[in-house]
Amino acid sequence: MSKAIDETEKEAGSNRLEDMQIAYLGLGLMGEAMAVNLAKAGLNVVGWNRTPGKPGETALLSAGGKVEKTLKGAVSGAAVVFTCLGDIEDVEQVLLGPGGVSETASPGTVIADFSTIGPEAAIRIFNSLKDKNLHFLDAPVTGGDVGARNATLTIMVGGDEEPFQKALPVFEKIGKTIKRCGPSGSGQALKLCNQILCAVNMISVCEAFHLAKQLGVDEKLVVEVLSAGAGGSWALTNLGPRIVKSDFAPGFALKHMLKDLRLVFENLDGESDVLPGTKLAQALFKQVGESDGNAGGGADGARGTQAMSLAYK
Repeated sequence: MSKAIDETEKEAGSNRLEDMQIAYLGLGLMGEAMAVNLAKAGLNVVGWNRTPGKPGETALLSAGGKVEKTLKGAVSGAAVVFTCLGDIEDVEQVLLGPGGVSETASPGTVIADFSTIGPEAAIRIFNSLKDKNLHFLDAPVTGGDVGARNATLTIMVGGDEEPFQKALPVFEKIGKTIKRCGPSGSGQALKLCNQILCAVNMISVCEAFHLAKQLGVDEKLVVEVLSAGAGGSWALTNLGPRIVKSDFAPGFALKHMLKDLRLVFENLDGESDVLPGTKLAQALFKQVGESDGNAGGGADGARGTQAMSLAYK
């Protein structure tokens, strides 16, 4: 461990897992499940949510964690701070804004953000926090609500090696595959690649169901038979059954996928024509997200990404 981290260890908290205080900021669908798993693993977890009274607070308390009314109260004394928020502005406000983590965390604290914000924003936040002797890791996840609940998430991490090693034992309580991908921004870069795979794969899943229906084949067979074949995928196995049942409740909300695809093109510097499949997926998601229906999980982007299938009806 470097001298810089050694000198601030007392201020940032113990390095032993059982003694660490973990702050978890953002108890939405994914954040709730991850924070609950950390608490169930016996870690000292203190949660905070920008909007008080959400179900995530009750779930964390029931799992043995704590909930603070103020960000300062949650972050004070924490060795590791996790954030799971929405867009770039949300993360910057919580981390860098007035009264945010940069003003309340002890020197040497490791801050890991699970949100998807793109590499440019991650590097900008990394540099801002480094100036305050705080260690930032961009650590976006994939695996959906199922992975969050089962602690089997894939966590893609960008940032320095030593803070990563400090946070790794905590990551292992919520994820199955944890990989440091390189310097700051690398985790976000890989997450955007992942979102392309998810978005474009959803086109193939929806079109396979559409073809099956047109040819008079039971849609259930698309999942039961093809999931184990060369065309199988996570989306077909996990979201295919929801499509069959017309269950569009969000595991990963369509509006969040649209945000992530926006970040893909923003980080491409205007070279959107090189990703035609991604552009088509974005258009199909927008078509469903802007519709006025009330099926499943609701309208205006609140449905899950499997709602793309509605664009084929």
